[in-house]
Amino acid sequence: DIWTRVWMGTRISLLIAVLAVLLDGAVGVTYGMIAGFSGGKVDFAMQRFVEILTGIPNLIIMMLLLLVMKPGIPTICIALAITGWVSMSRIVRAQVLRLKSNEYVLASKTLGTPFHRILIKDILPNTMGQIIITFMFSIPNAIFFEAFLAFIGLGVPIPMASLGTLINDGYKSALLYPSQVLLPAIVLSVLMLSFNLLGDGLRDALDPRLKN
Repeated sequence: DIWTRVWMGTRISLLIAVLAVLLDGAVGVTYGMIAGFSGGKVDFAMQRFVEILTGIPNLIIMMLLLLVMKPGIPTICIALAITGWVSMSRIVRAQVLRLKSNEYVLASKTLGTPFHRILIKDILPNTMGQIIITFMFSIPNAIFFEAFLAFIGLGVPIPMASLGTLINDGYKSALLYPSQVLLPAIVLSVLMLSFNLLGDGLRDALDPRLKN
């Protein structure tokens, strides 16, 4: 029935979105920390690569990848994450550029602390607030892109069904059975709104300038 399919589809959509955001978060954090901490020619080369990647529309990259690879949850997660890490890397890089001149980082360098240990012990904990906020705002974007791909027929294979697949199936008979398209559309909208509101709340809670 529609009730069961909507909640099963919600579970699949959330699974894909969270896995994709975790993957692009891991890549973006690592890339941004290395670029920001290294500076100089390394940072310049890494940022030029990011600019080239952002010049290509995300949907084109995702659609080409899904057409080449076998459809499934891993393929969709990779397609969503292949360009989704760029925004995370830029935010982390900006935070690292701000933090790497602090006294405790300079003290660690003076004591001969290895490169990776400074990043993990000194810089990463101080960027976690921005990382968590960006993570929460990335989930609704991933849910939307997954729903769009499913709507155009590039989603999870049958018999699995995400919210985008249910909307694609329901709009064909929307005039006779509007509930088939309205229910998954409402759940999709509520999910995206909820994560955006949660991201706003976390930003207010983790930003020291807004605590008062």
